[in-house]
Amino acid sequence: MASSHSSSPVPQSNSSDAFFKKEMDASKRFRPVQSLPDVCPKEPTGDPSNLCDSPSLVVDQHRWTIYHSKVNLPAALNDPRLAKRESDFFTKTWGVDFVDTEVTPSFYLPQITKEHFALYQQEITPREKIHEKCKNICPPKDTFDRTLLHTHDKSRRDLEQVPKIFMKPDFALEDSITFNAVLPWSHFNTAGGKGNRDAASSKLLQEKLSHYLDIVEVNIAHQISLRSEAFFHAMTSQHELQDYLRKTSQAVKLLREKISKIDKVMCEGSLRVLRLSLTRNNCIKAYNKLKLMATVHQTQPTVQLLLSTSEFVGALDLIATTQEVLQQELQGIHSFRHLGSQLCELEKLIDKMMIAEFSTYARNDLNRPLEDDCQILEEERLVSLVFGLLKQRKLNFCEIYGDEMIITAKNIIKQCVVNTVSQIEEIDTEVVVKLADQMRMMNFPQWFDLLKNIFSKFTIFLKRIKATLNIIRSVVLLVLDKNQKTRDLEDTLQKDSAKDSTVDTEVAYLTHEGMFISDAFGEGDLPPVAADTTSQRNISPNSEPCSSDSVSEPECTTDSSSSKEQTSSSVTPGGVEIMISDDMKLTDLELGRLANNIQELLYNASDICHDRSVKFLMARAKDGFLEKLNSSEFVALSRLMEGFILDTEQVCGRKSMSLRGALQSQANKFVNRFHEERKTKLSLLLDNERWKQAEVPAEFQDLVDSVSDGRISLPEKKAAAAEERKPAEFLIVEGQKYATVGTVLLLIRIILEYCQCVDNIPSITTDMLTRLSDLLKYFNSRSCQLVLGAGALQVVGLKTITTKNLALSSRCLQLIVHYIPIIRAHFEARLQPKQFSMLRHFDHITKDYHDHIAEISAKLVAIMDSLFDKLLSKYEVKAPVPSACFRNICKQMAKMHEAIYDLLPEEQTQMLFLRINASYKLHLKRQLAHLNVVNDGGPQNGLVTADVAFYTGNLQALKGLNNLDLNMAEIWEQKR
Repeated sequence: MASSHSSSPVPQSNSSDAFFKKEMDASKRFRPVQSLPDVCPKEPTGDPSNLCDSPSLVVDQHRWTIYHSKVNLPAALNDPRLAKRESDFFTKTWGVDFVDTEVTPSFYLPQITKEHFALYQQEITPREKIHEKCKNICPPKDTFDRTLLHTHDKSRRDLEQVPKIFMKPDFALEDSITFNAVLPWSHFNTAGGKGNRDAASSKLLQEKLSHYLDIVEVNIAHQISLRSEAFFHAMTSQHELQDYLRKTSQAVKLLREKISKIDKVMCEGSLRVLRLSLTRNNCIKAYNKLKLMATVHQTQPTVQLLLSTSEFVGALDLIATTQEVLQQELQGIHSFRHLGSQLCELEKLIDKMMIAEFSTYARNDLNRPLEDDCQILEEERLVSLVFGLLKQRKLNFCEIYGDEMIITAKNIIKQCVVNTVSQIEEIDTEVVVKLADQMRMMNFPQWFDLLKNIFSKFTIFLKRIKATLNIIRSVVLLVLDKNQKTRDLEDTLQKDSAKDSTVDTEVAYLTHEGMFISDAFGEGDLPPVAADTTSQRNISPNSEPCSSDSVSEPECTTDSSSSKEQTSSSVTPGGVEIMISDDMKLTDLELGRLANNIQELLYNASDICHDRSVKFLMARAKDGFLEKLNSSEFVALSRLMEGFILDTEQVCGRKSMSLRGALQSQANKFVNRFHEERKTKLSLLLDNERWKQAEVPAEFQDLVDSVSDGRISLPEKKAAAAEERKPAEFLIVEGQKYATVGTVLLLIRIILEYCQCVDNIPSITTDMLTRLSDLLKYFNSRSCQLVLGAGALQVVGLKTITTKNLALSSRCLQLIVHYIPIIRAHFEARLQPKQFSMLRHFDHITKDYHDHIAEISAKLVAIMDSLFDKLLSKYEVKAPVPSACFRNICKQMAKMHEAIYDLLPEEQTQMLFLRINASYKLHLKRQLAHLNVVNDGGPQNGLVTADVAFYTGNLQALKGLNNLDLNMAEIWEQKR
């Protein structure tokens, strides 16, 4: 093991095969045994056969390999723990489990079966049969002489005594290693007391070398003796061979003379013509190639000239054409070996220049003065830049344009604020340095004009962006359309080529391989096209080509056959005509995605404008400025923002929610403040209301009249007309008179303000509906507490709640109930169908109001009921007639009528007195039953009848009650 890894300065990889080299050459069919890899393998010299994957001590000295294993395998497998040793060899050496252990089949080696050798058997069986047949037909001949064989074996044994180093083909004593191996220096060392032994050793070495020389000479002589017969036979045949050579030389000389004459007479002229023709063609090719080289040499100056005029597309086309010519027509030209890399670097430079140019264009386009016109800045330059970027697959220009949009949007707001602040003298820019603080010092009209200016600038800004992006998108769509047309054309050509494939195969082949047409046709039958092709391809082998591709077409042009791009003309929406070539590297999917990204960029522009507007609003709203706006100011702000939102949606085609969300947030704050202010105002009015009938100013009558026309809106104040018209006693609503208190008149105006606010700000409809419902509920509950609950006694200081207060409260409630359906219809027209469920609030409010009105009516009846109970409980049937009790009752009924008749409608008054009369009849009937007075026509009956007649006459004498059916017969008990 140690010897196999020892290193030696003498390469010994082939020393073992040197002596028997001839024998190995005679038996090459035997596969040589592969030796173990050398510890220092040879370095690779370019021959793949010399490259091996054997381990090396130099490379693998720090990596463990299988050659580091030094454990004896039998010792490793021997189990020392076994108690006894088995007699079997395997079990004794490798343990008891050797026989029983099953080797798990490897997952990396296939299972070899007989089927794997089936193909080999099929191939080798016929050969074996042929071999056996040949052996039977030609039996082997024993041509070897036993003596010669014995002699050969003896000489071979003798030669084996000679060291193999003498048999090496590169044996040379000049080599120090070989010399030391043949003549070791130790044999010539005579120092010390070893002189005699070294001399003997040197003599023995000399004799050994002489013995080797004798063996070689004997073998050489033996080989000569074996071939002596053939040597003498050759010598005897030499004279006959010389005679044959002499005759042959004379015949060859004669033949050469005849051929020389034929060549001069018949061939030399024709071959010279062909040679001159080929030389002429080669000269033409060389001339055209030189012209092409001169043209290519001018590529870089031409590209520089095109770049100076921003003709990026033309420069890129020129570079692409030149690169293609260099790879095809001028391949291998030494003078152009660096031109390709220079053009690649120039192309990269153009890419950077186009991106920088596009950034500059976007900056100049977006930052130019925002006027009303939306014309495109240098449309031809834009089209050229976009087309060049598409050609080079530089699709990040959308991101560049988007970044410029963000910067420009910021600058627009900043410039507008600066211009506005500079025109306001009240703002000292030296004291207030920050622009946001200067903006917060503006009042609402100034800030509103600033916001309107910003919105108008943003609208023009978006229109300008849309126009520019439309041009870019049109270029992309034109390229996409061109790709689709090219694909359709290719499909059509493929179909046509499939139809033309019915041409005769042999003729087509001969046409393609022009060199064979002359063999298939005669000179007269040779087609002209084939003849031309043959003349071009039949080139003399002695002629030298002018360049590496001299077999190409004679006429060389600047554009190679493959670089002749088909171009089509297209026109952008702006009227700019562009030439689209077929060498676009973009796929339809990439172009479609780019077109969508451009459209998305327009949406992003809208979002950017909205986001910057939101930040502008939030900067102004930090000190609560927007929450302090009154209704008209907030409505104006809301309308301005809604108009801007609609304008951006019309320009960009998509809704942006940021500004709408900010408006909704401010609207919610406005609604809360709006509602709280009016609820507080209503609460103060109710707390100070004395529940007396109030005069109706003309403006409130006009307000009610405007609602009667079917539209809910606050009419404009007419100062002059209001001074001439006097307040009215009642409020006329659709022909009915309503006596009201001042709080209800203001409540109606507040309700109309809610409705008007919904018209002005549609986004707050649902919030306003909820707040208005809360306001109406609050009025109902608070008025109930003050009137029915007698809360006004403590709040306002009323002495008592009179029937007039109750009737007036009921009439006010009826007026509000009259307007609830109108309010409901107003909100219903402005709600989405899915929001109609919110209208149930009005149904609940209407029910609550009707219940409240019914409670007031019941309260009025209860007042009279208690009076009847008090008076009739003391009633006695006796003279005089009418009695004092009935006089008091009639007096109280007259007061009640007087209190409510002017407040309530006649129908309600009649219904109320019918209920009061029913209560009166019930108490009178109970008292008569208590007094045992019956309808028997007696004296008591007559007295009661007289009192009842007095009551009936007085009650029917009241205004509006003359036709009232009192049915006084019900006071008597019916006889059973």
